Amino acid sequence: MKTAASTNVQNNFGEFLDTAGREPVVVTRTGRKVAVLMSWAEYERLTLLEDSALLARVKEAEAEGYLGADETASFVKAKLAAGDDGSQA
Repeated sequence: MKTAASTNVQNNFGEFLDTAGREPVVVTRTGRKVAVLMSWAEYERLTLLEDSALLARVKEAEAEGYLGADETASFVKAKLAAGDDGSQA
């Protein structure tokens, strides 16, 4: 993975866009990593990977008995309509 100072990236942006098409570029400012320049395809791949991982966690939680968003909303509405605020007397 290539690393470049932000001023170098600013001055040679087209070159770094080409590089980002092949591999991510770490952008530094005063020696600290502050950003990553990557291709759109890589961004989409990472986004889909993250979405898949989150969906798997949701399905796992539902399998363990946690209610989904629709079921939770229905439960809360029913409790409110019944006047049950969840407190114990």
